[in-house]
Amino acid sequence: MLISPAFAQSAGGSAGIGQLLPFLLIFVVFYFFLIRPQQRRAKEHKAMIAAIKRGDKIVTSGGITGVVTKAVDGQDTVEVEIAKDVKVNVMRSMIADKPSTETAKPKAKAKGKDK
Repeated sequence: MLISPAFAQSAGGSAGIGQLLPFLLIFVVFYFFLIRPQQRRAKEHKAMIAAIKRGDKIVTSGGITGVVTKAVDGQDTVEVEIAKDVKVNVMRSMIADKPSTETAKPKAKAKGKDK
């Protein structure tokens, strides 16, 4: 059985805001689960890069670890020692992480009786 053309035409005008509600809901979900956390991570990364100083251990985005030997505020590069007497200049934006001192140190073995 087919729907008459008059009935099909009258049904389209009454659902104006109801059609936009799913799109608005999807946008809100994307904002809270994707956009907002990414902005927070970018802000934290920018603050971490600005706080780099001499003596900090860093990891580059290429996976190279080293110790900062020269960091001048306002410059785009820092000097990093990656091995004894091997120093390279690294762009600040390519610094991926500054490991905390707790994760960099190996855990001490617990003293006690062995059974």
